[in-house]
Amino acid sequence: MIDFKIKELNTYYDPFYTYNLFKDNIDSIFLDSSKEDNMLSKYSFIGLNPYKKFVSEGRKVLIDNEVYKDVDPFEELEKLINTYKLNIHSDIPFVSGAIGYFSYDIGRILEKLPDNSSEDFSIPDSMFIFFDNLIIFDLHNRKTYITGIGQIEEAKNSILKIEKSLEDYKEGEGIIGRVESSNTFFCNFNKDEYEKSVYLLKDYIRNGDVYIANMTRRIWCNNDENSFEIYEKLRNSNKAPFSAYMNFNDFQIISSSPERFLSVIDGLVQTRPIKGTRPRGKNHEEDKKNRKELMNSEKDKSELLMIVDLERNDLSKVCKPNSVKVKELFKIEEYDTVFHLVATIEGKLKEDVTSVKCIKECFPGGSITGAPKIRAMEIIEELEKLKRNIYTGSIGYFDLRGNSDFNIVIRTIVKKDNKAYLGVGGGITWESIESDEWFETIDKAKALMGVL
Repeated sequence: MIDFKIKELNTYYDPFYTYNLFKDNIDSIFLDSSKEDNMLSKYSFIGLNPYKKFVSEGRKVLIDNEVYKDVDPFEELEKLINTYKLNIHSDIPFVSGAIGYFSYDIGRILEKLPDNSSEDFSIPDSMFIFFDNLIIFDLHNRKTYITGIGQIEEAKNSILKIEKSLEDYKEGEGIIGRVESSNTFFCNFNKDEYEKSVYLLKDYIRNGDVYIANMTRRIWCNNDENSFEIYEKLRNSNKAPFSAYMNFNDFQIISSSPERFLSVIDGLVQTRPIKGTRPRGKNHEEDKKNRKELMNSEKDKSELLMIVDLERNDLSKVCKPNSVKVKELFKIEEYDTVFHLVATIEGKLKEDVTSVKCIKECFPGGSITGAPKIRAMEIIEELEKLKRNIYTGSIGYFDLRGNSDFNIVIRTIVKKDNKAYLGVGGGITWESIESDEWFETIDKAKALMGVL
């Protein structure tokens, strides 16, 4: 039985400093809209007091201590969410439910793909934590809420305990200065190898296999720093609307993603693919020049148009006829280290399509695969030679009333066994210049390598 309660607090608490109180709790998660953005950064969430844990690897699902073999993890997750359905009205999009991730490699159960790449580290294909309590931060109205659903203890008691723990809240502590490091970084491609793979990918384009495909590489280093301190440095240097810190038992996910994969709010679905990147300039004039160059780049615009077409097609599978519309095209977004070219596509979900089904039908995101999607994924498997793992997967939430919001996992570090892993890449078209593509990955990696 669900005993839903929500309490608005008298004080507005800063989300980051609030999470400082809970950062060491295993399976606590912080969804952090850290970039100041009126449209995208509306709420941040902290998940506390897990009462159910969903984990999948291939077609095997583990729910707490129960193992289910040869099943569809999306269907099993949907069943679990339905067990706790909530029917209350609130303008807050996420009041209770599950937070977690889908790795890129869960796509192998959705499509028949070759499996000839190696794996440099291992985490589950998906993991979702169902939380008894959420702390919700309304960033626009500067309000803080605590919710509870009474799965571990009576909701009003659990809310009171969290409220009491906030008495230890201190703002302004723990800002970490940048420390020069002698870390050595490793990669599965050197410059020549990466450029050769881009050249081979262009051969596939010339032969008509694909129009565009995303080519990525993995960078890693030894690192024994505290994971949350890494997140703090990344947050200070590269704020983003779809950031997250996930503290699991034997690994942590440190994400500063600028890209939304899919949100579903009251039946309206939205995706915001990114295609096109330029570095921020060293001064105002260089900044202005790089921004203008991106805005006038026919190559980057054609990349984005191809992905917009793919995303419109994906959404048409799950949306009502004639409801899918391109709301924004060729919007320039500014981040601390790069400019991005972004589009927004929206549609109205069919009555029988849930958030989980919507993600299943559209996964993985077209901006990080290519078009046509399946052939692009086959070529990615052949040329990258390393499983992407969570990189280019999705992190987000499922609300118990049917809403959801998921990012694309880019600008993300996975910390495991005193190693830090990150991925970078870019869309390759026939117009791509091999050396330019290599340097674009460096522009994207700067913020992440800087904090490591």
